[in-house]
Amino acid sequence: MRDSNFKKQSYRRLFSYVKPYKTILIIGIVSGIMTGGFFGASFFWLKGFVQPFQKEAPAKIVQVVGGTNSSIGNKIYNLENAKKLSTENSSKSSLNKNDFNKKLGGEAKQFDSVLTYAKALGIPMQNKVGRLTLLGLLLFVGSFAFVWFLKAMATYVNSFCMRWVGNRVVTDMRNQIFDTLTRQSLSFYGKADMGQLISRVMQDTDQIQGAVSNNIAALTSAPFQILGCFGFIVIASISNDNFVLLFIMIAAGLLMMLPIILVGKKVRKIYKTSLHRVSFVFSRMHEVFTGIVLVKASFTEKEEYNKFKAVNERYFHTLIKALKAQLMMSPLTELLGVCAISIFFIYAYLDNIALSNIIILIVPALLAYQPIKTLAKVNNGIQRCMSGADRFFDMIDTDTALKEIKDPVRISEFKSKIVFDHVSFNYDSDISVLNDINFTLKKGKMVAVVGETGSGKSTIANLIARFYNTTSGKVIIDGTNVKDLKIKDLRALIGVVTQNTILFNDTIKSNIAYGNNDATMEQIEEAAKLANAHDFIVNGNHADGYDTVVGEKGFLLSGGEKQRIAIARAILRNPPILILDEATSALDTVTERLVQEALNNLMQNRTVFAIAHRLSTIKHADTILVLDKGNIVEQGSHGELLAIPNGYYKYLHEIQFDK
Repeated sequence: MRDSNFKKQSYRRLFSYVKPYKTILIIGIVSGIMTGGFFGASFFWLKGFVQPFQKEAPAKIVQVVGGTNSSIGNKIYNLENAKKLSTENSSKSSLNKNDFNKKLGGEAKQFDSVLTYAKALGIPMQNKVGRLTLLGLLLFVGSFAFVWFLKAMATYVNSFCMRWVGNRVVTDMRNQIFDTLTRQSLSFYGKADMGQLISRVMQDTDQIQGAVSNNIAALTSAPFQILGCFGFIVIASISNDNFVLLFIMIAAGLLMMLPIILVGKKVRKIYKTSLHRVSFVFSRMHEVFTGIVLVKASFTEKEEYNKFKAVNERYFHTLIKALKAQLMMSPLTELLGVCAISIFFIYAYLDNIALSNIIILIVPALLAYQPIKTLAKVNNGIQRCMSGADRFFDMIDTDTALKEIKDPVRISEFKSKIVFDHVSFNYDSDISVLNDINFTLKKGKMVAVVGETGSGKSTIANLIARFYNTTSGKVIIDGTNVKDLKIKDLRALIGVVTQNTILFNDTIKSNIAYGNNDATMEQIEEAAKLANAHDFIVNGNHADGYDTVVGEKGFLLSGGEKQRIAIARAILRNPPILILDEATSALDTVTERLVQEALNNLMQNRTVFAIAHRLSTIKHADTILVLDKGNIVEQGSHGELLAIPNGYYKYLHEIQFDK
């Protein structure tokens, strides 16, 4: 029941994206209606056009021509046709006299109406024997072509408007899902697979885009074309007092809709599975490409290929399963259409219906088949679209973002201190990462934290910036719980330099100015100089200087160059509170000295929380916190901690300096 309601909700929610563009949508729908109108109107031209090509002239025309001064040949022709007509009226046939006269009279009246319009315009439509003149032929053909020209123009407007709306809607949806994902918490990304997220943003919306853009135009024109054909057949059936074709068409139409409905449900389910499986294809590609250095170093290209091939094969088999169901619709609808036409021809033969009447009735029936077949394809597209829409809305409804209180406290500067008051934290498991943490970081001071991997050092930094909420206890800045602060204001006070430098595939200049779009070139260069980055940027190793594109994750830069660009970014941001995740580890001695000088420049007159891996970098910290399994086991200055007999900090110091 929930799945059914969710599908209905997907239709409704998808339509809500169309509302802002309802004017263009209405223009497209009206154009679609017009295509059906012109489609149906063209059959009335066909009816009048076919009639004069019969072997003999209509009775009414024969009577008129017979009374005129014509050549002997024409008079003989008229007498012969009149005689033949008289003989046919008196013969015993399956069509009784009244039916035949009724049909023939209707046909003559149709042609006579054309003659009346032509006469009013002074156009000779027929010669002496009741045949179309060349001018009459051109008039018929020209008017018929003009009607189809109008239909073609309406089709163009319909297709353009509907595809514009479809592409615009999907663009808006892609913007929204990207916005939704960027607002998720770090805990969400801790559990998420990047490849699958990219698949959600691109592949799921591609399914919607392909279906909407390619099918929405057909969906708003094909039904009206079917109605145009159906309307003409209804009128023709009433005028000839013959409803057999109408009944056959209705029965065939209902039967042709049956596979569309039944197979459509199966297609939607299969395509939803395929979207799930293609996300694993994206995930595998993302993992391998981002870890390509390890793959190359380990010489595991063949192994990774085999893993990718297996994932891709599963996706392929799902697509084939969907393809089998999808392609089944076309032959089923064709078979039912052919059966309906065959039944009509059998009926026409048994009832001795004239060939002209068969043509007039069967052509719109045949032409109606194509839009019916189009609807079958549209249904496949819609099911593919909704399989993506179901997954799209499932992601849109995901909300792990940290919530602000209704009226958050605004803060524009850091005045006093940061206090951890009995803070404990754990992720989704029951295992605690931090236990009852208490310390104070005063303005202008430096607090460093050391400990083994997994002891909770980075978690403390994340709680200061409120990347996570505490499980219990409070993080207080200037007397206010960070949960009560406006998140934007809090983050504006904090700068972060991490060990794993984050750079975007953009220019050096843009990476330094990231988050500071109003920075001038002079300010960017000054920040780079303080970060010891200016020289390597302009010394010729990077041909375009500040306009050099750094590559994916700064691939074209060395580790030390990336660190100094990140430091320059923090200097330009000029935050009062600075969080440092040891930025000098794994660097050579010369580069480490340059980076450390840059860090010293950055730390001047700032409040610093430093995560230390090398104890030599924190000897001058005002307070050092020693963590072990989420607990502060020691706290004090470098000298105070070394003076503790058998202390944990002293133990770490001796191991690191090989004493």
